[in-house]
Amino acid sequence: MGIEDVDQQMQGAIASSASVTRLTCRLSRLSDRVANRLRASTSAVDSLDGIDDDRPILIAACGRTHAESLDGQGRHHAPQRRLNLYCLGEGTPTVILESVSGDNNSAWARVQPAIAAHTCVCSYDRAGIGFSDPARRPSDSANAVDDLHRLLHAAAIKPPYILVGHSLGGMHVRLYADLHFDEITGMVLVDSKDEAWDEKTWRLDPQQRTHEQFFAWVPEVREQHRACVEAAQTGLVKGSKIYETCVYPDDPLFSAAINAVNDRHQMSVAYQQEDASDGDSIEASVGEVIAARRWYGELPLIVLTSSPVGPHPNEMQAHRDALNRLHAVFSDQIAALSKRGVVRPVPDSTHEIQ
Repeated sequence: MGIEDVDQQMQGAIASSASVTRLTCRLSRLSDRVANRLRASTSAVDSLDGIDDDRPILIAACGRTHAESLDGQGRHHAPQRRLNLYCLGEGTPTVILESVSGDNNSAWARVQPAIAAHTCVCSYDRAGIGFSDPARRPSDSANAVDDLHRLLHAAAIKPPYILVGHSLGGMHVRLYADLHFDEITGMVLVDSKDEAWDEKTWRLDPQQRTHEQFFAWVPEVREQHRACVEAAQTGLVKGSKIYETCVYPDDPLFSAAINAVNDRHQMSVAYQQEDASDGDSIEASVGEVIAARRWYGELPLIVLTSSPVGPHPNEMQAHRDALNRLHAVFSDQIAALSKRGVVRPVPDSTHEIQ
């Protein structure tokens, strides 16, 4: 399976009739299927109905069992911690799915089974998320990459890999490719986070505020994260104002059972600490990704982008157009890191493409 196949599987869930330009090699066809499947994700997810407790989920990794790597509860080890790994399918290269900040591996529930029809595909929960153990260090990109690298080794999931990263996960997989380039055979970025986005948007501020004034929201958000951690420590109560602030709404595409499990995970201290650490670590992640950036040569690279966003209330259309252009330029710049990089807009999509 190649990168074009991956792209197709990702796109197919949103627009199954969409035509996709195929690259000629087998690897390119695979990545395209994954990207297509991301674009085609519309149906409700109920295949995990029956998950009504906090037991970790683990499928035998791509047709192989790794009892020697497990702790007896279905989780794999990364430095003295256990991380939840969910693998389906057989074949090579293996597709690795990396989620946005705060999401567990259920975010890929509409995509992963479709990719598994063509090759091995693995999603996982980062430290502190879902069924994985709490984090013991900051949640910057370098630590996320180190955890994933150790996890794949412990689970005997051998390279080559096609990396798929959504939003902040896009930064993580880019850094993985930068640091472990010899392990990567393709990459699909799903509306990847722009590491310089905040600075770029400040320079387009219609109010022409100072840097300090523009970023006054940062300490406010961090204080909100601290409040969520404290609320989790005393017990988040469903229906309370702080609960609505700290726990994401149920996903209408998931069953009640899956939403209930996800709610319980988000009410945990470990989850709220991890969510806070993601925000606290963003400056470190930005620096790590910028410092490690490299050319990808002939690596198949597909950049999926969401539809342009309309203006917010009281926002000038010209300002919103400028921000949309920034997003498009960033996507072009990332695709240009590879001689085989392409940008594929996903019609009628939001940031949650998959």
